[in-house]
Amino acid sequence: MIYILMGVSGAGKTLIGNKLSKSLDIPFYDGDDFHPPANVQKMKSGEPLNDDDRRPWLESLANNMIKWEQNGGAILACSALKKSYRKILSSKTDTQFIYLKGSPSLIADRLAERSGHYMPPELLQSQFDALEEPNEALTVSVEPSPEEIVLTIMERLEEKK
Repeated sequence: MIYILMGVSGAGKTLIGNKLSKSLDIPFYDGDDFHPPANVQKMKSGEPLNDDDRRPWLESLANNMIKWEQNGGAILACSALKKSYRKILSSKTDTQFIYLKGSPSLIADRLAERSGHYMPPELLQSQFDALEEPNEALTVSVEPSPEEIVLTIMERLEEKK
């Protein structure tokens, strides 16, 4: 099983992914680490990615997910903002999307505190504009503490068994 933590930039995908990785005892991968240099440069310059930019990146992630599933599963942090992106990601493996949902104001506050990430806060609105909230995902609020969020995810995953 591949668990995909999805949501806009600043929702806490990396933080929650690392903590969830420890709880589930499976590896964590950050989708941002797989972006080609051209995508990173485009985002650094303040220009949002389009579907053509994202498609090869998503297909690469889907191919990596095959290996991760064969090795016992993984957690992947990936924005997966659109239904079409989630379709690519879930096309080759057993996946469970976990949508980390937060209000634009909460996420903006978090982005303002973050440093060292190439995604400028100015692009946040473009992420919310592109977001197609998933029906197929386990949806979790990002308002509680990270520990509470992980506990909620673990409880909800147990209920699904």
